[in-house]
Amino acid sequence: MKLRDLVYGLYARRVEGRLDHAQVPKHIGVILDGNRRWARADGLTYEQGHRAGANKIHDLLGWCAETDVEVVTLWLLSTDNLSRPEEQLTPLLGIIEDTVRNLAADGRWRVHHVGTMDLLPARTQTVLKEAEQATDHIRGILVNVAVGYGGRQEIADAVRSLLLDHADRGTSMEELAETVDIDMISEHLYTRGQPDPDLVIRTSGEQRLSGFMLWQSAHSEYYFCEVFWPAFRKVDFLRALRDYAARHRRYGS
Repeated sequence: MKLRDLVYGLYARRVEGRLDHAQVPKHIGVILDGNRRWARADGLTYEQGHRAGANKIHDLLGWCAETDVEVVTLWLLSTDNLSRPEEQLTPLLGIIEDTVRNLAADGRWRVHHVGTMDLLPARTQTVLKEAEQATDHIRGILVNVAVGYGGRQEIADAVRSLLLDHADRGTSMEELAETVDIDMISEHLYTRGQPDPDLVIRTSGEQRLSGFMLWQSAHSEYYFCEVFWPAFRKVDFLRALRDYAARHRRYGS
């Protein structure tokens, strides 16, 4: 074992030992950013970078299970990513499909897709649906896989779903305009029935949400980490939890 790894291991155990599990976020959203830059820095292909990032998800979920996190949302593919050239998009979708299959086969996670299914290729849709069905009975961590996801698209889809729902009930536009509220829209989001994310982590040093969970993150705490996603370590995760626990959440008061 390298001296650096030994030092990081000791430091991680120290941080973990001081972590108050009562202050751990129940829902963590993660923007898995930096796969391509990590690969470029190491002289690897973009596909190798995405593979390395996919492998890191297994570690993250293990750390979450150790610290009583209940819901994890992983942003794997945005709606903007769908416009990438086919030679880039096809391998990326294949990696995502493998990742979702592995999550379902693990036996510890309940997989749920968040995003616009219709924008995805038929094969990807099938993988996502089969993973949801295969893990529906599992009571472990709920893992939202955000594939073909965009925050604005989610809100537009929620409003559309709300309008169609009330049209089926015979509600007039005037009646709906008088009664529509935040809770009604929330019931039509991709994450309906779930708690909003307490903490949103973004790797690679970028300090923006890029449209991630725009509605749900109104009261979320944000943690921006400098390391690229494939290099994300347990100590980085624990630092995020420590930082979260040190904040005083006032919800606008």
